[in-house]
Amino acid sequence: MVRRHELTDAQWRKIKPLLPGNGRPGGQWADHRRVINGVLFRARTGVPRPDLPERYGPGQTVYERHRRWSADGTWKALLQELQLEADAGNPDGALARQVSRQEWAVTIDSTSCRAHQHAAGAPRKPPADHPQKGAERVRAEGREALGRSRGGLTGKVHLLSDDRARPLHWLTSPGQRGDSPMFAPVLDGLRIRRRGPGRPRSRPDRVRGDKAYSSRDNRAYLRQRGIKATIAQPDDQRAHRKKRGRSGGRPPAFDRARYRRRNAVERCVNKWKQFRAVATRYDKRNYIFNGTLTVTAVVIWLRDTVQEPSETP
Repeated sequence: MVRRHELTDAQWRKIKPLLPGNGRPGGQWADHRRVINGVLFRARTGVPRPDLPERYGPGQTVYERHRRWSADGTWKALLQELQLEADAGNPDGALARQVSRQEWAVTIDSTSCRAHQHAAGAPRKPPADHPQKGAERVRAEGREALGRSRGGLTGKVHLLSDDRARPLHWLTSPGQRGDSPMFAPVLDGLRIRRRGPGRPRSRPDRVRGDKAYSSRDNRAYLRQRGIKATIAQPDDQRAHRKKRGRSGGRPPAFDRARYRRRNAVERCVNKWKQFRAVATRYDKRNYIFNGTLTVTAVVIWLRDTVQEPSETP
């Protein structure tokens, strides 16, 4: 019997071939489906791992599997495979059909995640299998991507979404980090793999964003890469340009009809935050929190791409 928050039979058949196989004798994995369902139950409800229902097995096993797959990129590989099939025109996907029918547009935005008290107090020394270490990690994400903002101890997720409200790529940062400085790093990390030879798809035709991303540097970055911009301009920038007269230049192009589709990223955030472990961060380590974001993104993609068999009377 499939319970709430668990993988359906069709979804399990989709990801089962993509999971790592058993290792040498004596080092066999516990049942993948049971453990993944435990990870999803914890992500959806936010329950502490020791309090997981017994049907998912020991809570420590669920935690270690999630931690290991967050570190070695297994969750990320699952998400990339789902995106690859959609881009290749698989009947279960829609990204390739969307690209062939019209321009490939992505939308950028950020959302804050309040950190629970359980997320604080991570040791300064990272674990042995941490994907990033030392000064490079601290410079990239801050202290485990947690910081003080008006909301207290928070982290921020900067994400790109497609028009079907599915997460494509994201970066985490401390809660006080601004949106505009993260614009170029988020777009630079966009990689949609292709089926067969060829480089990953990394340059969308258009980027939509709200007023927080309106800056000369961001617009120059998009022009340099040949990407069209649909970014609202705040009133102070508009007034400053008019005050300068002819030296202020022409106003940037802005299409209100295209800008209305920016709500796709907001709907994506709403889907994501249905998982309580995303709306409130419980993970001390940022790479484990990114693993939680990834496995929940996998569920969003599965719900959108996997067709469930219809019930026959």
